[in-house]
Amino acid sequence: MPKGGKRGSHKGRMRTYTSPEEIDAQMKAEKERKEQEAEGVEAAAPNDVAEEKLPASGSEDSDDDDSMRKRTGTEGMIEIENPNRISQKSKKVTQIELDEPRQLSRREREEIEKQRAKERYMKLHLAGKTDQAKADLARLAIIRKQREDAAKKKDEEKKAKVAASAATRGINSLTLK
Repeated sequence: MPKGGKRGSHKGRMRTYTSPEEIDAQMKAEKERKEQEAEGVEAAAPNDVAEEKLPASGSEDSDDDDSMRKRTGTEGMIEIENPNRISQKSKKVTQIELDEPRQLSRREREEIEKQRAKERYMKLHLAGKTDQAKADLARLAIIRKQREDAAKKKDEEKKAKVAASAATRGINSLTLK
């Protein structure tokens, strides 16, 4: 049995290609259909109530007629929205409301609260009111005292050394005379 099964494969068939003129014609027809649909929606908005009372039209072949006709059966009861079917409508700059404050997400709110808490802590720390700041200040006081004691001790040793050297010079100068 061949690889494609009973149906066979496409390999022996003649391929057909769409000409560029035909593609252009299809795109123009689609663009015109969208324009007519947009005009139809704008014109149908005020007369929407009147069209619902009319019976369904006889030509239900096109999508335009399906969207305008009255829904029968369960179609009228259930509103179905397929997010993959409708395209996202882009907003114009004039439609965007800048006056209304934007709602922050939970993560954004938590991030802002964290930054504010950090700033408050740093202010208190610099003022010396936090436990860590008090411990740091106490440690600094101990270190200062140790350095002062070390400086005094060094001065005393230096004075003692100078006195000792002066005493030895005095003895040496007495012995030479």
